[in-house]
Amino acid sequence: MKAKMKALFTEEQGQGMTEYGLVLGIIAVAVVGALALLREQIMEMFTSVTDAVTNRENVPAE
Repeated sequence: MKAKMKALFTEEQGQGMTEYGLVLGIIAVAVVGALALLREQIMEMFTSVTDAVTNRENVPAE
């Protein structure tokens, strides 16, 4: 019984998944932060593309 309790605290098998989860969480927070900082520029870019596509439909074919 004592050996099983010791193995429970010294076992490192699940440690890798925990580390991957922490790294993934940090990356997710960084992406959300970057999107929040660049929100206006992203919206402006999509608006300009939408305007270009909309105006292209009104141009007569050559």
